[in-house]
Order: sequence, then C-alpha cells, then structure tokens
Amino acid sequence: MNTSIDAFVENFASQFDETPMDQFQASTAFRELEEWSSMTALVIIAMVDEIYKVKLTGNEIKDSTTIEDLYQVVIAKVNG
Repeated sequence: MNTSIDAFVENFASQFDETPMDQFQASTAFRELEEWSSMTALVIIAMVDEIYKVKLTGNEIKDSTTIEDLYQVVIAKVNG
C-alpha cells in the first residue's frame, strides 16, 4: 500500500465520476466540489477502509477541510 499524499489524492479523486482529475490536489477543499454529497462521503469511508484498512468516521470527514486534512487523519490511524 502506497501511503504517500499523492497516492491518497489519486485514490480520493478516483471516487468521483464527473469532476476532472486536475481539480484534485492536497489543498482541495473537497466539500466545496460540486459533486460532493453525503453519498460521496460514504464512498470515501469505504475506499479508506478497503485501501488503508482503517475506519474513518463522518465526524472526521466533517472536521476536515482539505484532502490533506483527511489524509493526515488516515495516516495517523494507519500508523496508530
């Protein structure tokens, strides 16, 4: 498993169908994306569980602003 920020951004971006890849960077405020919804949040939770083998909560998503914020939460759990 690649735990780099670039890999996380790529994995995050791959969960979106309509948003162009160039819209995704570590600094992207993901909840401001037009395609973001509560369903997308569930998909991100599932992706993190599948790829990183850690559980992400809705509150952790809510408390994160950027993709990098979320990455930091995931990495802290991975490194537990």
